[in-house]
Amino acid sequence: MHGSPPRPRLFGRGSWPEARRIGDLLRTETTGGLLLVAAAALALLWANSPWRAAYADLSGLRIGPAALHLDLPLSAWAADGLLAIFFFVAGLELKREFVAGDLRDPRRAALPVAAAVGGMAVPALVYVAVTATGGGAGLSGWAIPTATDIAFALAVLAVISTHLPSALRVFLLTLAVVDDLLAIVIIAVFYTSTLHWVPLLLAVVPLALFAVLVQRRVRSWWLLLP
Repeated sequence: MHGSPPRPRLFGRGSWPEARRIGDLLRTETTGGLLLVAAAALALLWANSPWRAAYADLSGLRIGPAALHLDLPLSAWAADGLLAIFFFVAGLELKREFVAGDLRDPRRAALPVAAAVGGMAVPALVYVAVTATGGGAGLSGWAIPTATDIAFALAVLAVISTHLPSALRVFLLTLAVVDDLLAIVIIAVFYTSTLHWVPLLLAVVPLALFAVLVQRRVRSWWLLLP
């Protein structure tokens, strides 16, 4: 009827402005970076406090469906579950830069990739040189100094990104992601007891199918999700 008050929208933009404002805040990179740094500082203080036993108990708390062999401790969910989502999001941002951003020019992309390779090789060589002078004990740990903590690198980058040029931010993002990907390759090749080539090569098949679907601009989620 004309003149009647409008109905409240339960799920529209006009509902729950406080919740929407909090959601917008949490979607900003700076807030995510600050939360990560604050959580790490809290964990360090807690783990080194008189209440460290409670921290260890919380880390070992097992949750998840046992029928699916997913009754894992919280530490495993964080290390294997949440980190996989993190790499997915970081990879999407890096892919955007390679496809439509500053890195679509191979000459520009080569610089941060080369920097990542050099940033891994030089610390490893220094480690080997220092360890060799001490008799060679611990030489097998040469890969330890090659990896950076990509989560913290991107967290710090997110906090100070407003003061950095866009090109420098893309450079650091690419360097951090490529560094971690190369570290994963090193672990898989040099620190595994047995490398099963057949399953590894079979994993290329779904990746190739995914690439074909993306190139053909297929948008069906039930095809892309698997």
